[in-house]
Amino acid sequence: MKLALAAVTAAALVVTGLGSGVAQAEQAPGCSSTVQIGSTAYGQYQGQNVISVKQFKGCGKNWAYTYVWESFRDRHIAYRAHASVYVQFDGGMSWGDVDKTGSPVEVWSEGTNTLDACTAAAGYIQFGTSGSVDAKTGWRC
Repeated sequence: MKLALAAVTAAALVVTGLGSGVAQAEQAPGCSSTVQIGSTAYGQYQGQNVISVKQFKGCGKNWAYTYVWESFRDRHIAYRAHASVYVQFDGGMSWGDVDKTGSPVEVWSEGTNTLDACTAAAGYIQFGTSGSVDAKTGWRC
């Protein structure tokens, strides 16, 4: 009976998206009403998705979000993670940059006052002396 209950619980977690390694981001720091805009971008390491990058809007601002998948964190490789909002000017500029050390699970950029501009979210992780994985969403205007 316990084995059957454990199997049902595990199946429910997969069906609801929990335990699948996919980011469950809901709100930016200091803003409880963020909504994802555009598609999620993925960065790969050794053929597997290891980061997700999303762009959100809310509280009159744009936000970038980087999530490091459990499959990468389970490797116990020390890394730092980054999130920033890119604004489409002459060649693009990054705003709201946030960089965290200590192998964080997620990083939110600072909110940027760029809702009236074309923006994209960018994120990366860096590890070792030269290892990195990055991803950038499509532009949203």
